Amino acid sequence: MDKLKIKGIVELTIRDKNGKVRDHSVIENATMNAALAVFSGLIGATGAQTAFTYLGLGTSNTAVAASQTTLGAEISTLGLQRASATVSRTTTNQTNDTLQLTKTFTATGSISVEEVGYFNAASSGVMGGRALTTTKSLVNGETLTVTYKIIFS
Repeated sequence: MDKLKIKGIVELTIRDKNGKVRDHSVIENATMNAALAVFSGLIGATGAQTAFTYLGLGTSNTAVAASQTTLGAEISTLGLQRASATVSRTTTNQTNDTLQLTKTFTATGSISVEEVGYFNAASSGVMGGRALTTTKSLVNGETLTVTYKIIFS
């Protein structure tokens, strides 16, 4: 018997003011319990669900738990506030089995990013997944590119 699995992989790339990569990491996420209702509603076209198309960053390193509904401390300033991502489907194991959200954020001040999540609304909404980034310190003019992959297998 097959069992559907949802796995999130987050790729983070920080570039300095000159465009040179100064940090790159790949981490796994946790899928939130609330996301399951959205996924099932989208699959069945029921419940007026909204697709996951936003990425958010935060400053909390609180341990990840599937019951969480928000980032621990979502960033709302410095060019790092929640934003609409470029959304596409890519192939990991089977054709188009992966939803990919990509966004490049440009810092307008200094801050340390500790968490990232994907959402189905510009504010509030449902958080589909969350991952701790370890401390990613940014200064004015640096960019953080987030590529969040949700793999269905």
